[in-house]
Amino acid sequence: MSYILTQITIRTNNTAEGIKKTEEVWNDIISGKLPILYDSQHNFKKGISPVSRYDNYQSDENGDYDLSIIGVTSDFFKKMEIQISNGVYKKYDESDETGDIGACTKKAWQKVWSEQKAGEIKRAFTADYESSVPADYTKDGKAHCYLYIAVN
Repeated sequence: MSYILTQITIRTNNTAEGIKKTEEVWNDIISGKLPILYDSQHNFKKGISPVSRYDNYQSDENGDYDLSIIGVTSDFFKKMEIQISNGVYKKYDESDETGDIGACTKKAWQKVWSEQKAGEIKRAFTADYESSVPADYTKDGKAHCYLYIAVN
């Protein structure tokens, strides 16, 4: 039987243990063990990008939340741009010239938390999205992290 998995959700947090759980899920997706990017026969699904959705926040970034890895098409990003222009989301785009996805992702989240702490943004803690793109798939040869943060 062939099947397609469209998302996987875990309950986690930003502790060291929570980050480890997140890394394990991502490794299972990248390897094809959890077929978000591949079908059950291990055929790559063209036109699908993996996106992290953070929602069901217990409180804020210090509490538990649901992390879902979802497979999206380019329409997702077009819809997010509309949400940004309507003031529902703020977009962050950070890159790393060495191609380190972890470094650009960390940079993006640190910018969000810094702006939040300074009172420059007020997060809604409804649903936030993250799309990290390896340097191999970008026009400029850098790793990119795009964050879409829900704001009030």
